[in-house]
Amino acid sequence: MSKLPAEEYIEQAHLFHGLHNRVHASDPVQSLLKQMRYEILATTKLPMAIDYMVAELSQTGMMSTAMQRLGHYFEPFQSFLIASAEDDLGRFDMGRALLILEHEARFRSTGASANAMFFFQFETLCQNRLDYDAGLSAMSADGVYNDDWRRWILTVRHKIGLVQLGDLVFVHSQHYVDRQQQQGGEIEQPDPLLFSDREGRIALANRAHEPQYLFSALQRQLGYPAIPKPKPKDSAEYLLPNLVRTVERLETRIKLLEDENREKGIDLSKFMKNVPPPQRD
Repeated sequence: MSKLPAEEYIEQAHLFHGLHNRVHASDPVQSLLKQMRYEILATTKLPMAIDYMVAELSQTGMMSTAMQRLGHYFEPFQSFLIASAEDDLGRFDMGRALLILEHEARFRSTGASANAMFFFQFETLCQNRLDYDAGLSAMSADGVYNDDWRRWILTVRHKIGLVQLGDLVFVHSQHYVDRQQQQGGEIEQPDPLLFSDREGRIALANRAHEPQYLFSALQRQLGYPAIPKPKPKDSAEYLLPNLVRTVERLETRIKLLEDENREKGIDLSKFMKNVPPPQRD
C-alpha cells in the first residue's frame, strides 16, 4: 500500500484520540464512531472508512475485521493492534491500542522514515508483549517499507528470540562496514544494508544490555514517539468503599467483644437464623 497524504494521518490521529478519550463511556463503539464522523475533515477518505467500520461493528461486533478489509487505507499493523485489543484472551486493552495508534498516525503524518517506524513498531510489540509472529508479519506488509525491508523483517521474524535485536541491527548497518574497513582484510557487505552508522553504533554500544536501553537511546536519537505505557490504577477510586467495609467489620468485632464481656456472653442466635434444624431419626 502506498503512503497516504499527511492530512489523512492527521485525521486518523484525531479519530483515535477521540475514541481513546470516550471509549470508557457506556456508549458502544459504533455510537462513538458515528459521533466522531462529524468531527473528521470531509475532504479526506476517513468518513467513508468510518461508515464501513460502523456497518461491520453492527454485523460482527469487531472493528479489526473492517480495518483489515480496508487494507488500502489502514496499514496492517494498525489492524493488528486493534485485533490484539479485541482478543478476549489477551491483556492488551483497547484504550492502550488507541493511544498507540494516535501516536503512530501523528508520526506517519510527519513523513516517518522506515528505520524509525521499524523501531517504534517493534518496541510496541516488546513493551506490550504482543504476538511477535503475527506482529512482524503485519509490519512486513506496511507501506512504509520497501522490498529489502520486508525481506529483512520476515528474517527477523524467524530469528527473534535466538539473536538479540541489537546484533541484527549492527550487522546490517554502515557502522559494521566501516569497522571491517578499519580492521583491513576482506569486507563482508551486509545484505541488505538498512541502518546508518549512527544506528549501528547505538546497537553495538548496547550489546548484552537490557533492550529498554537500546530502545531508549534509539528513541532519543531518531525522534520517534515514546511508546505509551499503561497508567497505574488510581487507588483513590476504591479508597472510600474499602474504608466503609473496614469500618463495618470493626463495628461487628467491637459488638462481639462487648457481648463477650457481659454476663450473658455472645448471643449466637442471630447467626443461627438460617441454619436448618438437625434431622432426627
